[in-house]
Amino acid sequence: MNRPTRQDLTKLRAIANYQFGSNAGRVLFPSDIAVTHSRKTGRIRLVYRGDDLIATLKPTTGLLALTPAGAKILLSKIKSPALRVVVRNEVSEFVRMGRNVFAKHVIEADPNLRPQDESIVVNERGELLAVGRAVLSGEEMLSFRSGVAVKVRKGHASST
Repeated sequence: MNRPTRQDLTKLRAIANYQFGSNAGRVLFPSDIAVTHSRKTGRIRLVYRGDDLIATLKPTTGLLALTPAGAKILLSKIKSPALRVVVRNEVSEFVRMGRNVFAKHVIEADPNLRPQDESIVVNERGELLAVGRAVLSGEEMLSFRSGVAVKVRKGHASST
């Protein structure tokens, strides 16, 4: 892991601002982060804050994939419902284990979510359950009664 160059920081912050909204870049990526680069291409791959991996820069899309640690940081600074998909408490444990979110379990969703957007899944109490990619738009998640709404990439173990 290395300290990021000024160019690395500028790039990461710009991507985060585009993907998650203005000021997300500064929230997610203060100047004390660490990055790893691809040996082959020299591009940024992983972003750490302390010992926690908070994001991966996907080479195929050029966008960030959050980890639960990165999602926690964003949740503490952005107002609801931004980036969130709220599911019924009854399915919390399944989602924590990394199972996909089905539309029938969604009770609230960011209306600005589009398919393929990075999504943060929380329960009715606002507890972080998982991170993943939206399959449906926020509106579709609420109106559909079947099908996958969020393809979960990583569940978040309970803090209790």
